[in-house]
Amino acid sequence: MRLLKTKIHGFSIQPLLCQNESTSFFMRSAFLKFKTSALLVCLSCFVSCEEFVEIEPPVDEIVLEEVFEDDSSAESAVLGLYISMVNNVSGAWGGGLASMTYLTSLSCDDLDYVQNDIGLIEIKDNLISVDNGAMDRLWSQLYLYIFQANSVIEGLNSSTTISEDIKPRLVGEAKFIRAFNYFYLVNLFGDVPLLTTTNVQTNSTSERSLIPDVYDQIIQDLNEAIEVLPSDYSLYNDERMRATEYVVHALLARVYLYLENWTGAEEQSTSVINNSAEYSLSSLSDVFLVNNVEAILQMAPFNRNAWQGSIFITNSTPQLRQFLRQELLDSFEIGDNRLTDWIGEFNNGTSSIYYPFKYKQVNPNSQPVTEYPVFLRLAEQYLIRSEARAHQNNIMGAQSDLNLIRSRAGLENTNATDQTSLLAAIENERRVEFFAEMGHRWLDLKRTNRADALLGPLKQNWESTDVLYPIPSNEIELNPNLTQNAGY
Repeated sequence: MRLLKTKIHGFSIQPLLCQNESTSFFMRSAFLKFKTSALLVCLSCFVSCEEFVEIEPPVDEIVLEEVFEDDSSAESAVLGLYISMVNNVSGAWGGGLASMTYLTSLSCDDLDYVQNDIGLIEIKDNLISVDNGAMDRLWSQLYLYIFQANSVIEGLNSSTTISEDIKPRLVGEAKFIRAFNYFYLVNLFGDVPLLTTTNVQTNSTSERSLIPDVYDQIIQDLNEAIEVLPSDYSLYNDERMRATEYVVHALLARVYLYLENWTGAEEQSTSVINNSAEYSLSSLSDVFLVNNVEAILQMAPFNRNAWQGSIFITNSTPQLRQFLRQELLDSFEIGDNRLTDWIGEFNNGTSSIYYPFKYKQVNPNSQPVTEYPVFLRLAEQYLIRSEARAHQNNIMGAQSDLNLIRSRAGLENTNATDQTSLLAAIENERRVEFFAEMGHRWLDLKRTNRADALLGPLKQNWESTDVLYPIPSNEIELNPNLTQNAGY
């Protein structure tokens, strides 16, 4: 294996993709050691740092002592977790072609892809090879963020110089970030290694944990975070860019929905909805703007807009990379304002193609910054509660929540009056509300066992096992305790 130097970007040590690509994430992480003075400069300035970090011989865990010398440096390290997740356009949360939103939109029935990247074609056709580069990066990046969160948790817990009145909050934020990334890992790949340490010897030979065990850790992290996080954003200059108690309630509501814990999902979503001083439904045109009242959690790239507009907006034929599938367009009702506010049209003179237009900034570097990537928002909480109530036969309550989202879109109240029709209406409402956004549609089809019925007729070679992505082959080669998902 060839050892290289790599730049620090924010808190993130970028995956060493320029070295031998067969190197697993766990092996790569064994060679990382921070030059912490450079790290703190980078975090304080929120810019890419030009100093280099030497790649040294294997160590058991990342060296971070200096990061946790005082309150200020610890705050910077935790803020760096968020920056790490969102600032790399090629990362899972960066909004680019390798992002969660883009890849899962290809997997489901949101997007069709028309260019020639073999890896993206495989994902669009649900014929993913075990050495698909996009899957390898997705797996590695999610574990990178978890590894970073683990290192921060360990550094905070071992520090004797950080004020005890801020340490629990910072640990809670790191636990939220770990839980958030594990939520997506377990839903995309199924059983996955459950890593809560930076010990490379342990991590590099870890077996896959069962889905219920991963969810148990997610729920434990979130419940512990709720106890120590602030109730509002005042500590963060009133910007909705870091975890609060209600951010955690929002994610926990989603977790319980996926686990079919209907009472838990209703309770958690109600906690968020009832916080009307902080959250309310915004107009369609404001949903993705900086610090809008519907946003529960946004993450801010350094001095730029969200990248989604640049990826999705199509203004010329040569630029055409993807378009919205007709099946999605047909799912909108007549008079739905989302069809005009959140979907763009490009006509090449002979025909029209349609693209996601939730984010309007085609140039992410345009100033002033007006759009941040939205990770959690209030509309989801209403639809979570609506679905949870429908499953509990609270028909009127489910209708009420559903109708609030429909009304915002300019639609009449639902005509669904029983559990079966209501669940179908909620499914479609989630589709037109969350298309091309954070993996919602792909994960909804999986959790409700609707993938076979809806994707089978649409994807030529669809198989039931396609609901899980493959474990990257190089990870299996380097960790003899990993096994492959069925169908690959």
